[in-house]
Amino acid sequence: MSQMKTEVVGLDGKPAGKIDVPEVFSTQLRPDLIKRAFWLVGSHGFQPKGRDPMAGERTTAETHSPPTGTGRSRIPRVKGERYSRSGLAGGVASVVKGRLPHPPRSEKVIYLDINRKERRLATDSAIAYTASLDAVKARGHRVKKLELPLVVTDDIETVEKTTELLSFLEKVELDAELKRVDEGSKRRTGKSRLRGRVYRTRVGPLIVVTNDRGVGKAAGDIPGVEVARVDSLSVMDLAPGGVPGRLTLWTESAMGTLSARETEVESSDAA
Repeated sequence: MSQMKTEVVGLDGKPAGKIDVPEVFSTQLRPDLIKRAFWLVGSHGFQPKGRDPMAGERTTAETHSPPTGTGRSRIPRVKGERYSRSGLAGGVASVVKGRLPHPPRSEKVIYLDINRKERRLATDSAIAYTASLDAVKARGHRVKKLELPLVVTDDIETVEKTTELLSFLEKVELDAELKRVDEGSKRRTGKSRLRGRVYRTRVGPLIVVTNDRGVGKAAGDIPGVEVARVDSLSVMDLAPGGVPGRLTLWTESAMGTLSARETEVESSDAA
């Protein structure tokens, strides 16, 4: 059976030849596996947190147990006289300046493991979703009738100016997609804003390259557009939120890397 081919788009937006589509784009679509891998792999970026074991217990509070004949409860009271805290409850949970009943502990296991083959299959399935026009539109991307997977020349890796990258994206008819992302940027309020997460930006196109020779800097000023290396690609890039079908632009060399990876995987499995 002949291998499927797709067009390569140049920086001028015109076809610049054809290229074979790697077999990974024919992987079985597994949205359940992609969502599972997204949450498991996402836990690898969590930061352990916990409370000081002595928090809320650095006090002189003692209890008179039993407090026979004093008419007082058994709860510990702070020692001393003529002091703002003297006589008040302390050192236990559910009191003013007391300890937490079940505080977060830094030794809690938050790094969730995932099987190597399971993660690889999830990534391959997410790659296959990028070639499905229905899945890309279902995710909310505004695209016209494109030939997917969308492959561009390696010259895009050397684009260093934002204006040049915007001009290229408009030439491949992604201006409506860029407008959707730009209009969807919102300013947050509340605690998320206080913690530095001021803006909420929609997910836009992903550019997969072999070597970032400047395009990452150019895409940094375009809302929603991200650049990822093909050798470190994961479901976190291809399926944000665990939802597959992200609009992805592949360079020629990135497609070649996918084909070479298939050969390596087959040889390792055979061994």
